[in-house]
Amino acid sequence: MMSVASLVGQWRRSLLELPDGTRDVTTEVTWLQAHPHFADLRQPAGMPDFSHVAGLDDLTAEDCRWLATQLGFAGFFRRLDDGFEWVRLVDFWPPGPVKDIGRLSWEGDVLVEVGRDAPYLEHWHRDVSRAVVPAASFVLSAVETAAPGLLVRVGASFMYARGRAAPLPAGASLAELVAAAPDVQAARVLLDCEISQGVIEDSGWRIVRSTLPYRVGDDLAPLLNADRVSVAGGAAGRMAWQIIEAQGDVSGFFDVCV
Repeated sequence: MMSVASLVGQWRRSLLELPDGTRDVTTEVTWLQAHPHFADLRQPAGMPDFSHVAGLDDLTAEDCRWLATQLGFAGFFRRLDDGFEWVRLVDFWPPGPVKDIGRLSWEGDVLVEVGRDAPYLEHWHRDVSRAVVPAASFVLSAVETAAPGLLVRVGASFMYARGRAAPLPAGASLAELVAAAPDVQAARVLLDCEISQGVIEDSGWRIVRSTLPYRVGDDLAPLLNADRVSVAGGAAGRMAWQIIEAQGDVSGFFDVCV
């Protein structure tokens, strides 16, 4: 019987198919699953050049419009009687009208996901070349703003999610909210949510993809101090998080070797 524990690992998506015949095989999608927490980052093909961007205040209106086409979310994953639910604690987009619930099955080595409350089909592939231990996660709350956050590690892979201090309003897509923003500063505020994916190397926790392109190449450099975690980034150079929940083998979580 398929379980949350059996799905631990790093996954990539090869296909999204919608009822109107739309097929997406080019969006770069990574789903990192620990037990029970996860993070997911989805970036369309054809990312523009962001080499001029060193921070949020450098984003142009055109930059903002493209960044609003990304998707990303993180939270906890649970089995239901009729499928699995991805419960979003951090979401790059505004909340949707239905829960994120899919029915999962195997076709050979392809994990097939079929939407329960929203019609879609996705194909997923686990990267079997990557270690799956340690697999652990922290649910976090920002010390200064109480924004939600998660830090998920599986082997030498990690994902970090930093939510907004105030949630986005429901009823419109992020792209629509950005298009309706009165000025570029307001659009930047809408995009100030980070979902970053990275690899853990001898030199540190290197970010390789992010909803915030200026974070790519940074060392997340997480540090544990009693009941708090801090990471590189933020106005003060580091951001402090209160630990709300820890799951899995967190004893070696911050080690750079596996």
